[in-house]
Amino acid sequence: MNCRSCPFVDEFVGVQAGGMRTYTDFAVRSPTPSRPDGKLTAPRNSPPLVNASLNRTGGALFHFNAEFSTLEDLIVGTFTGRNFGWLPGQKAEAISHIARVMREDDGSGAIAQQFDGLSYRALFTGANPDVPDELRLSQEFRVVIGSASDQEIFNAIVKVVAAYVNGLRFSQTNDAGNLIRSPFDVFLSRNGLPRRPNSGETPLDYSRRLLTLVNGLGSPQFVTSNPNLPSGKFQFHGAQPFVFGAQELAGLKMFLTEPATPPTTSPTEVVAGKVGNCLACHAAPNFTDFKLHNTGIAQNDYDGIHGNGSFMGLTIPTLATRTSNDLPATEEHPTATEFFRSIPVLANPALTDLGVWNVFLNPDIPNQQAKIRAILCDEHLPLACPTDNVLLDEAIARFKTPGLRDLGHSAPYMHNGLFNTLDNAVGFYFGSSSAARAGALRNGAATLQGIALLPADIIPIVAFLKSLNEDYQ
Repeated sequence: MNCRSCPFVDEFVGVQAGGMRTYTDFAVRSPTPSRPDGKLTAPRNSPPLVNASLNRTGGALFHFNAEFSTLEDLIVGTFTGRNFGWLPGQKAEAISHIARVMREDDGSGAIAQQFDGLSYRALFTGANPDVPDELRLSQEFRVVIGSASDQEIFNAIVKVVAAYVNGLRFSQTNDAGNLIRSPFDVFLSRNGLPRRPNSGETPLDYSRRLLTLVNGLGSPQFVTSNPNLPSGKFQFHGAQPFVFGAQELAGLKMFLTEPATPPTTSPTEVVAGKVGNCLACHAAPNFTDFKLHNTGIAQNDYDGIHGNGSFMGLTIPTLATRTSNDLPATEEHPTATEFFRSIPVLANPALTDLGVWNVFLNPDIPNQQAKIRAILCDEHLPLACPTDNVLLDEAIARFKTPGLRDLGHSAPYMHNGLFNTLDNAVGFYFGSSSAARAGALRNGAATLQGIALLPADIIPIVAFLKSLNEDYQ
């Protein structure tokens, strides 16, 4: 295994049903190496790594269940975890194995041959005269592999991979030096609209201001071709035209429209539609609030197997009754059942995926607790934060909000790959918003009640979402 066994980029460009990816895979649930535990896939798919390291208030949380608080934690967990074939309890063995690979590398491998046949020993020493200046690591990343311990070598690997992932951002420049942008971004520039919040302005307030400005456009200047390529087309989005027209504009307005009396829509709004309330969780310009929400995906997945209402009646341990056996397997508890971080199956109604519930107040995963608590408590402001018992219940089936840029290169959608198309993903919110208003969604996000969309609204909203595609390189 290596990282590129899941976060693909250009390996499948030109392959039928393939194409460019934003450092993610094609799987509903990501495959894992076969081991004695019998698991052949992870419970979730691989989230895109592009833009995953964006700065955000309160600090970062990685993976759909906020399991990691830094890129370094994520990389350690990946290199020594189940996705790479290591079972809980084998972390030390994994580190030793990786250090041995580094020591024994002689530069003859296929990847090394693309970079002057340099070995890891030469690259990480930094001072080796055979290393070209552009490939020379700065002092902070260096390690003398010949004399360093396994842990020191592993730490150096983690640090340099984190630096690499931190550079995976949208809107880079292409080979001609032009800024790679989406049709949406070109539309904003063409109409003199702001592309980012003002200093001190929140993304939510920026999104609200943007809606006001868009509604005030007398004669919008639409986008009909890509200004950065002679062809005027996308480079990596097949037959999709590079446009932002009347349909995309209508979708943008729905996307940014909130209910008149939050948090819920009125009966009149439910009948009229066109209230997406999407900005509540996907505020521009990054189209994510970096927070944790329950949109009903876990309940939909579970009920689809066990029948409507089953998830509402599922017995979930409280803080007082939850034990280490209910939680994900870790180095400290390698034989835990992982009942609540599992793929639902008909044969065992105890299995489901509760997302953040598995991490919050889990003593084996200490680094993330303050960030998760802050997110959960923030929803109660200006009131005091409730007790841990209440917060744990509110963590049920929450997952991290994904960004929406370049969705054309990251299907299938949702943490469990439930939808292959954006039409189906948007259409899902018809049911989840209705269920939230009816009190039929267990621990559903309050913002779902503010959605009022009709089937006819899918086309413009999807058109807008596709206008966020760009030629990531």
